Amino acid sequence: MDPESQQYLTVNQCIEQIAQKLEVANLHYGHGAIDSQSEALWIVSKQLDLSPADALDHLDEIATQEQIEKSLAVAQERISSRKPLAYILGEAWLMGVPFFCSEQSIVPRSWIAELIVDGSLEPWLPADGKALDLCTGNGSLAVLLALSCPDIHVSACDISLPALSVAARNVDRHGLSSQVELLDGDLWDALPEPNEDNLFDLIICNPPYVNATSMNALPAEYHAEPELALAGGDDGMDLIRKIIAQAPDYLSERGAILIEIGNEYENFKKAFPQIPAIWMEVSAGEEQVLLIQAEDLR
Repeated sequence: MDPESQQYLTVNQCIEQIAQKLEVANLHYGHGAIDSQSEALWIVSKQLDLSPADALDHLDEIATQEQIEKSLAVAQERISSRKPLAYILGEAWLMGVPFFCSEQSIVPRSWIAELIVDGSLEPWLPADGKALDLCTGNGSLAVLLALSCPDIHVSACDISLPALSVAARNVDRHGLSSQVELLDGDLWDALPEPNEDNLFDLIICNPPYVNATSMNALPAEYHAEPELALAGGDDGMDLIRKIIAQAPDYLSERGAILIEIGNEYENFKKAFPQIPAIWMEVSAGEEQVLLIQAEDLR
């Protein structure tokens, strides 16, 4: 792109040119954007200091020389590094909510977020209820829970201290320090011993669940993320076995646990044929997220 033509690009033209550059670079998407067009929008919106959604209202405005050059530089780094765009920008969006993002944790993304925001989980979230985000990572799901249900208390735990530092920034960013409690430890070890006063009405969990074969085949963008947050063992169920084994101890009588398993539906069914899971409908289908009621675990 020559300097003269850059001076007169609209925001939309800038997005289109960057999308074309990304399109021919054989990148992999799935870290907050579904294709080259949505990543290009994300890149340019960041330079406009707008959310990607809000940037759509400014498509006909003229982009400044600086905005164009910075957008091009980000696109080039995305192409040359093969890192998720969220790491390059230091920010990700989930359900329209911004989150600080760094390579200390995986990029915020989860189908559970859809269920939080659309109200599907409210039957298990009574007023003054308690929720747990197990394997919280960057803290995005805990933050969305707290924002969606301001009258509940949210605990969130992770084995990774670097990830929890990212989560702490996101909790602070959204002013939720009094509602969201962060705990470090390996799964249930992060929590106090269960008793009738500290049980949870809802536990949500987006654990490491990628099976070994799939881990080996992941594109470069996923290998930029912490392996600890992705790898689930030979069949993807290593941590999920531990989670389900002890979940009954931490659930209230009418509580439930919600677990994302991604593409591991067949492996889950094989590992837990006796569990009457309720499969939740999300945009990716009905085999990615399951809910198990406490009474079906006891």
